[in-house]
Amino acid sequence: MNSIPSVNLKDFLSDDSVRKQNFVDAIGKAYEEIGFVALNGHFLDDALVESLYNEVKNFFNLPVETKQKYEIPGIGGQRGYVSFGKESAKGKKEADLKEFWHFGQYVENNDKLKTEYPDNVKVDELPEFNEVGKETYRMLEKTAKYVLRALALHLRLEETYFDEYILNGNSILRPIHYPPITTEPKEAVRAAAHGDINLITLLMGAQGRGLQVQNHNGEWLDAIAQADELMINVGDMLSRHSNNKLKSTIHRVVNPPKELWSSSRYSIPFFMHPISDMKLDVLEGCVDENNPKQFEDITAGEFLNERLIELGLIKK
Repeated sequence: MNSIPSVNLKDFLSDDSVRKQNFVDAIGKAYEEIGFVALNGHFLDDALVESLYNEVKNFFNLPVETKQKYEIPGIGGQRGYVSFGKESAKGKKEADLKEFWHFGQYVENNDKLKTEYPDNVKVDELPEFNEVGKETYRMLEKTAKYVLRALALHLRLEETYFDEYILNGNSILRPIHYPPITTEPKEAVRAAAHGDINLITLLMGAQGRGLQVQNHNGEWLDAIAQADELMINVGDMLSRHSNNKLKSTIHRVVNPPKELWSSSRYSIPFFMHPISDMKLDVLEGCVDENNPKQFEDITAGEFLNERLIELGLIKK
């Protein structure tokens, strides 16, 4: 597959069984062949998106010393601010050319998980920042739930198979700022080639050039969404759970041409994680003579911790 397919979530949500099945087939095929789709018909409206980008830009425009007040030690960057140059891709020494913020889960009716997850961090200087972030989180989480329902059907599971695992899951909304490039970056890029850790990622801000996806032939393809589309990809947890039937595709954010170095880039991924207790053991229906079990048993929490250490966000 040499392009990113587009699908419309309203087909899946319709009362027309043919439209619904066509959506399941299309997204399943895309995730088996390239691991990415562009999706419209989601639950974000234009006003919310505009408000979020305004708040995100206002935050990253704050003085560095103000932003650093919200960098919380000891939690592996899971909430609040992570300053420029702190994160690197797995296996890379060079830090990515970005700074970012993390909104986490707003736990409901589960005291155990409230103690397990760090608290969200409130930005005193921007009274609307946290509320807009929370509403965006909720709408992306709702969108992701239905995408996972479609994938459950594709994998011949109960449609609601993932629901219990993503309720109060350890998901993250990450507004990213790639600042203007002021000096020759040598080996560093805005985001080095990597696969995501989680079940699926919903990306806002893929409307311009920069995001690239590697297909099965090793070729890099530009992944550019339309104005109303989210780019959604499979993460390593779902790839592992499906015995690599659904592909976690390597992707990157390349540096712009030199004449565009003076411009910032913003993107906002939502990383859909399950609760830590979810077993990522390979599904029996994804194992056969031609595709034997490829991965050892592990929980989502154990896998996440391993990867945060590899990324340099948690020290051993």
